[in-house]
Amino acid sequence: MAKNKKINVQGVDILLYQEHQNDYISLTDIARHKDSAHIDSIIQNWMRNRNTIELLGFWESIYNPNFKPLEFEGFRKQAGLNSFVMTPKRWIENTNAIGIVSKAGRYGGTFAHKDIALEFASWISIEFKLYIIKEFQRLKDDENNRLKLNWDLHRTLAKVNYQIHTDAIKENLIPAEITKQQANSVYASEADILNVALFGMTAKQWRDTNPDKKGNIRDYAIIEQLVVLSNMESINALLIQQGLPQNERLIQLNKVAVTQMKSLVENKAVKKLK
Repeated sequence: MAKNKKINVQGVDILLYQEHQNDYISLTDIARHKDSAHIDSIIQNWMRNRNTIELLGFWESIYNPNFKPLEFEGFRKQAGLNSFVMTPKRWIENTNAIGIVSKAGRYGGTFAHKDIALEFASWISIEFKLYIIKEFQRLKDDENNRLKLNWDLHRTLAKVNYQIHTDAIKENLIPAEITKQQANSVYASEADILNVALFGMTAKQWRDTNPDKKGNIRDYAIIEQLVVLSNMESINALLIQQGLPQNERLIQLNKVAVTQMKSLVENKAVKKLK
């Protein structure tokens, strides 16, 4: 679960968090905009409404394979009656819902998937909902810009290391006075050593497997793979200078790829960057 984030909407701080790439927004904070003294009552009044129960049930039916439709139908029949009472806890426990979440602790409260939270905001105030959408989009744009900057940084790093890598190939593997076509085939061969070591396939094998995709295998690499790739290019340059044959370098580079990918994937600091 990602660290809580916050947006400020008309003077009200609204917490958000992301889980499994889904954004959740605090209903508690949205209700605070309407009446900070009766937050729980506001959420419960919204949840006892028939339209709300149908919204929650249909959302769960689409996105939650473990949702309990029979329990939903039971609530749906009772919704709107004077005697009907619904709370987030009751809804979650009885239907196995995931669209609404109750969190305890300092940053606790009732959260809902953004699809649901925005409907709640609309029930509170159409104007307030529009301001939430504006601030939420600004937050997502900032996140995307940071990710793009991070991606561009690693792409630049990979290009710098690639130049070191190709220089080593030119000095150590390409004999004098060969044709440009021969030189290019040697470069392609060395590039595929890295591709096989890291991705498990050559560039051609990737193109054959993904005929509908544009670009090449490295254009679809994740950030961790780009970091490892840049490291492997430097290591391969050194191995070339040491005179190791391709088959031995492939084995060594594959070990490097496995070790470094495991380290990056399991590294908590790297996860926080996402």
